[in-house]
Amino acid sequence: MLHLASWIREKDDDYFGQFLAPHPQISLHNARLGPVDLAGMDALLVTGGPDVSAQFHPEPPARPELIEDAQPDRDAWEFAALGSAYGRGLPILCICKGIQDLNLFLGGSLLLDIPNHDLPETETQNIQPLRYATGVRHRFEKVNSSHHQALDRVADALEVEAWHADDGIIEQVRIRNYPWGMGVQYHPERDLPYYTSLFEDFFAQIHAKK
Repeated sequence: MLHLASWIREKDDDYFGQFLAPHPQISLHNARLGPVDLAGMDALLVTGGPDVSAQFHPEPPARPELIEDAQPDRDAWEFAALGSAYGRGLPILCICKGIQDLNLFLGGSLLLDIPNHDLPETETQNIQPLRYATGVRHRFEKVNSSHHQALDRVADALEVEAWHADDGIIEQVRIRNYPWGMGVQYHPERDLPYYTSLFEDFFAQIHAKK
């Protein structure tokens, strides 16, 4: 059995369950439901959620009042999980809040309030156009979008792979010189089978650990 650590909101359980269903050899350990032995994990999935607490920003945010509904306990777990997984070179996939966690963990910063990325029509519909760097493996012409914060100063350990085609907001990154680590600002869990290739690549990396 392979072990995947995450913290998944109740409302997202079914979304991620669809992608995990074809992989019964991968056991999901959801820290929302109980303790997770990070040392025994084979991969990390960091998912969407509320804004990152101010105390987890490498530099104090200029306008902390813009941070909404922060959950410091969850943040503490996710930053500890990132430290454990990154230090061991485990496969890491970060989604929405997750890409923001990853950037802060590696020393970057965030834009605390951006317009037009959390509109009702973009939450589940793949209508937001992207532009990509050359040679990127996972490319989706249009994606969904549901966030009011985004990456600002990109951590040195991250390579930007995709931006919003119109306003330049960063939508996809990978970890440099790392076995397999990706972050996406959009929500691939919300559309099966459109984003299946991304999840299958992640799961293939976990299976390769056997």
